Amino acid sequence: MKTVVITSQKGGSGKTTLTANLAVAVEQANDGPAVLIDTDPQQTLATWWNVREAESPKLAPVNLRELPDRLGALSKAAFTYCFIDTPPALTEQNGQVLKLADLVLIPTRPSPNDLWSLGATLDLVKKSGVPFAFVLTQAKANARITVQTIAALSQHGQVFPSIVHDRVDYAASMTDGRTVLEINPNGPAAAEIGELWGYTRKRLRELANVSEFVHAETRAKLHA
Repeated sequence: MKTVVITSQKGGSGKTTLTANLAVAVEQANDGPAVLIDTDPQQTLATWWNVREAESPKLAPVNLRELPDRLGALSKAAFTYCFIDTPPALTEQNGQVLKLADLVLIPTRPSPNDLWSLGATLDLVKKSGVPFAFVLTQAKANARITVQTIAALSQHGQVFPSIVHDRVDYAASMTDGRTVLEINPNGPAAAEIGELWGYTRKRLRELANVSEFVHAETRAKLHA
């Protein structure tokens, strides 16, 4: 099972919306089953899931102290991907959650305030030693600041090419336990999420290949 943690110190960056939509994208692409974990005390993701009619993705209630063991159990239960939503805070608990990830996604809005507050989030993620990528969210179409934000983020790490734009569908879908993939499957928002999952899946596979290569080299050296 691959674990993706979505984190940002900045509130309102779209963490929960991104988490829910990506998990549903996994299911619709037949890459599942996927499972969600909500570590935010506000439990916004859990609230969304509780009003959801569809049976997938699943939600796994978990105590943070038990999270490592819980992830192991979920992997044995044949879940292929786990998405963890985190609170907008710089805490030791967030740092521990990040260390359990195979990939960390950092949603960032194209605004000066978001860029100014990014440093603390980035420091915490880099401290965890886990691969990460930026996801641009709530972007205005054809806005100059979007291009400027991509350029600024690129100096610190990978920026996924897929941009999540500021669309009504994202907010509308979250009110009744659905996602943009379900309320308007042929719309531009659904296409954005499908593309974003494609990049996320590709990156996870790249990381898995690198990890396997390193392990193979290590085994070879031990038997040399």
